[in-house]
Amino acid sequence: MPVFNSRTAFEVARGIKAYLNVEAGLTRGEIPAPAKASQVSKAGAAQGPPALQARELEQEVARLKAKLASYDSGTGIGPENIVWIFCSNRSGSTWLGSMMGDIEGYEMWNEPLVGKLFGDLYYQGAEGHKDREAYILGTQHKASWLNSIQSFVLSEASARYPEAADGGYVIIKEPNGSIGAPLLSEALPESRVIYLARDPRDVVASGLDAGRQGSWQFKNTANRGWKREALADTQPDTWVRRRAQNHVRHAGKAKEAYEGHQGPKVLIRYEELRADTLGTMKRLYSTLGIPFREDELARVVEKHSWENIPEEEKGEGKFYRKATPGGWREDLTPEQAKIVENVTAPLLKELYPDGEMRA
Repeated sequence: MPVFNSRTAFEVARGIKAYLNVEAGLTRGEIPAPAKASQVSKAGAAQGPPALQARELEQEVARLKAKLASYDSGTGIGPENIVWIFCSNRSGSTWLGSMMGDIEGYEMWNEPLVGKLFGDLYYQGAEGHKDREAYILGTQHKASWLNSIQSFVLSEASARYPEAADGGYVIIKEPNGSIGAPLLSEALPESRVIYLARDPRDVVASGLDAGRQGSWQFKNTANRGWKREALADTQPDTWVRRRAQNHVRHAGKAKEAYEGHQGPKVLIRYEELRADTLGTMKRLYSTLGIPFREDELARVVEKHSWENIPEEEKGEGKFYRKATPGGWREDLTPEQAKIVENVTAPLLKELYPDGEMRA
């Protein structure tokens, strides 16, 4: 059940106060009516000079009132009970999400693609729209539609996982939806964010195996009626470049969401999760401020360990392939490794500064 806390009350009161102050100023003639647009903080306080558009503040107050109404309803899942896993695919999110979702009181929502829905609309759809302000995700009304995104996410999470409404958590695994991670984070600032990073070279190597003819991913696309050649087989270097570019798009937005998030957040590297799974999980829960029982964490870590995956489900061409950090050295040619390093250089250098690089 959502908790109407002091932070929520403060946000609403501050926003309404800011609006009333400006409204009074307009009435007295102290603030010119054709005021320049300026930013309003999420808490509703005006930033910059006092000459603000009354309409802009009205939108902010409307957003805060809607937020207050959602708390007043006393039903459903609150934003503080949403835990995002943002990353690119083949970064270990299935493993992490499965462990977290297997704990009592937790539910794992597997790739709803809500981030892709809004991310594609916002970052790509607006570019070709002839009237950007008329566009449904136009920047002038961002405060309003961010509130709509929050309501949409919480309503759908509550409908699917009503048992989590009473103090539980919904873990939303969004590797292919991380293109919209910054919007989701901004729309739900009280939610908890996990940025799951992995060496891009291992990500591409894993994806290269999955993209070959006969692999699990190739079979999945064939089962959906897609007829295509396996570019990973016919033009592997081209495929590697495209896959690296895709990693930058998704992991880059995941990183952007993590850096800008106002609520609890944690950066987890796949490599440390493999090296010390239980210790890393403890750090994750502690950093996010989520209570946990150590024996329960130990149970799910053991249950979902690499060693407990049936042998027939592991190996080349299968979903559970290798789970070996640094395996890219055997999986990629030196030329392919160099392609990945060039494309992903900013992410690679920041997250893996000591990693081996191609000359």
